[in-house]
Amino acid sequence: MSSNRHLNPGLAAVLSFFFPGVGQIYNGKFLRGIFWLIITPGAWFASWGTLGWICHLIAAYTAYSYAKEHG
Repeated sequence: MSSNRHLNPGLAAVLSFFFPGVGQIYNGKFLRGIFWLIITPGAWFASWGTLGWICHLIAAYTAYSYAKEHG
C-alpha cells in the first residue's frame, strides 16, 4: 500500500460492520479481509446469529483501529 493513501477509520468500520472483511481489504490487509469474509458467515450459521453479530462488531472495531493507527 502506498504511504500517500489516507485511510478513513469511520469508513473502514462501516464497511466491515455491514460486510465483515471489506474494511480490512480497504485498509490493504487482504488476508485478514478474506478471513473475516469466510469466518463470519460460518459463525452466523453455527450460532443462529449470535456469533455472527459478534464477528461483525469485532471486524468493524479491528478495521477502525488499524485505519486510525496507520491512516
